[in-house]
Amino acid sequence: MGKKKEEAPPPGSPAWMATFSDLMNLLLCFFVLLFSMSTIDEAKLNEIIASMSSSFSVFSSGATSIGEGILISNGVSQLNELAEYINSTGAAADSESDVEEVQQYDTNSGGKQDSSEQNAQEQSLQEAAEQVEEANLRSNEELAEIIGEAVAESQLSDQIDVTFTSQYVMLTMKGSILFDPGSATLSADCKPVLDRVATILERYAKGEIEIDGHTDNVPMNSAKFPSNEELSSARAMAVFYYLVETSSLNPSLIKHSGYGERMPIADNSTDAGRARNRRVEIRIYNNN
Repeated sequence: MGKKKEEAPPPGSPAWMATFSDLMNLLLCFFVLLFSMSTIDEAKLNEIIASMSSSFSVFSSGATSIGEGILISNGVSQLNELAEYINSTGAAADSESDVEEVQQYDTNSGGKQDSSEQNAQEQSLQEAAEQVEEANLRSNEELAEIIGEAVAESQLSDQIDVTFTSQYVMLTMKGSILFDPGSATLSADCKPVLDRVATILERYAKGEIEIDGHTDNVPMNSAKFPSNEELSSARAMAVFYYLVETSSLNPSLIKHSGYGERMPIADNSTDAGRARNRRVEIRIYNNN
């Protein structure tokens, strides 16, 4: 009796391989779905890569640190390409950190430098201002001496006081020689005094002139001058008009104002103090 021939296996892959392939495809679809639903924080990823690069030097030399080859046999990704990407990403993060440190250092040092330069400039400006003020003070001191001599020659020393600061030379005239009590009309006796003052101003005043009227604190309540403010302003204007009309002074360089009782130079509780406070001041400003 002859032997029965064995049946040949069916063509194609074994049955278990088909089942395994289906399972792998299902897992692949599952993970692709999970990946599509997830989000990646690129900044955190760069920080992790930079930290690993600086700590373990895994990516410091590109693919040669791991070795060249294929990650998956079908050529989906190359190790050298992956290493180049990670290496460049980590280097970019490190370089950004270094740039921030350098910029921070430059900012701090620049701030210190700017602060020192600013302090030096402010000190230079302050020194220059002090030098200018000292020069003006010396100039006004000399001018005050000259005007004081002119006042003395005119025999007006008992009627006009000459003082000075770094900004101006001031002539202070007693109100009693200029006006009657409660009046803003120049007395006849004061006009020769004002003529000599006008001559002094024409000779030595090269810049701005300011005429200020002042009173004591005795209340002023008349139909013409309701308060000391109006009285002091009217007295300053009376001196202004007289100087402009009787001299060659430029009116555009002369200012006038009244301060009433607000700027006393003596005690208003005494007759002598009130007499000193009733005054007209003429300031000759430095023309430098």
